[in-house]
Amino acid sequence: MLTVVNEDGATQSGGALLDEIVREGARRMLAAALEAEVNAYIAELADERDGKGRRLVVRNGYHQPREVTTAAGVVEVKALRVNDKRVDTETGERKRFSSAILPPWRRKSPKISEVLPLLYLHGLSSGDFVPALEQFLGSSAGLSPATVTRLTQQWQADHTVFMDRELSEADYVYVWADGIHLNVRLEEAKACVLVLIGVRADGSKELVALKDGYRESGDSWADLLRDCARRGMRAPVLAVGDGALGLWKALAEVFPETREQRCWVHKTANVLDAMPKSAQPGAKKAIQDIYNAEDRDHAEAAIKTFAQLYGAKFPKAVKKITEDQEQLLAFYDFPAEHWIHLRTTNPIESTFSTVRLRTKVTRGAGSRTAALAMVFKLVESAQQRWRAVNAPHLVALVRAGARFERGHLIEHPEAAVA
Repeated sequence: MLTVVNEDGATQSGGALLDEIVREGARRMLAAALEAEVNAYIAELADERDGKGRRLVVRNGYHQPREVTTAAGVVEVKALRVNDKRVDTETGERKRFSSAILPPWRRKSPKISEVLPLLYLHGLSSGDFVPALEQFLGSSAGLSPATVTRLTQQWQADHTVFMDRELSEADYVYVWADGIHLNVRLEEAKACVLVLIGVRADGSKELVALKDGYRESGDSWADLLRDCARRGMRAPVLAVGDGALGLWKALAEVFPETREQRCWVHKTANVLDAMPKSAQPGAKKAIQDIYNAEDRDHAEAAIKTFAQLYGAKFPKAVKKITEDQEQLLAFYDFPAEHWIHLRTTNPIESTFSTVRLRTKVTRGAGSRTAALAMVFKLVESAQQRWRAVNAPHLVALVRAGARFERGHLIEHPEAAVA
């Protein structure tokens, strides 16, 4: 079919030709995918027949058309119907075909749901979502303020369920802890988001907890850690965090057997802040020589070199490293493959860096629970892209009490018991 296009590339209906081509392509690809899915389902059950030899699973026309909001815009879809006459022997009910690509209840792509919390963090109210997304999607179908409000309420419920879940089955061997200041709609001006990310025994990373706190205080961290312990969380072997005294005070109270690892990124920034700019490049290189050393012995030697070079002129800067030496070098007692993960809180920082870039200070206090729910949904989405730590098989050995020297396993727990 020919389409009349204006000089600016817009069609007579007012939309851009390129956008219409993309939406039409998306509609055709989705239709082809749905048909292929149904055909595969029917072919797999072709041998299922009744007493008269007739197939029990056949196509049966189409469902009523419906509009689905996707990143390519609003696409009209006609899903195929399947007549499945088989009966479930356990329930006695007819079996039903349900598309994995487009379930009956779906009206929007999951990616659209990821955009909404991002817009909220920008400061948009629920009433602003519709015109903002309408410009991008070409339609406001399924995006009324009431729909957005229901979504935010659902996200708040999801966050509540997440923070109430049982943790006894989730064994976190390592944890990263940090207080993130996002300037999103938290009710206290000095409030922050307390974040725990853990490494399970299989090496996978997982969000453990996300809760608002006040100035990363010891009381706020203690409340969070005690809540995790109450829900069955086992003491981690190692916790990684910055120099916030509140975290370590709370950790010693709730999980006293957990070892401490200070974040080298935060420590480097603190040390350099205590030195003039002219000395910072050389000092930064000397600090890198410490945490990049091949083993603990070489790292300790690098600390002595750093103290000799800068101790006379900048004793306060040097003291920031020497007084925390044990906590800064704790990662050397673990597998060498894990060192890159354990010497910084990068798993938290990298996750929230894009959120920080996209947030602005919003006017008014807003809703604390809604803001936390938005952050939770963004992290939940990012979690799907997290990769496991290097050499994930060694994490279980760390939990079992295996010893490592110079990053290498020297004693297997089972062998030690024997």
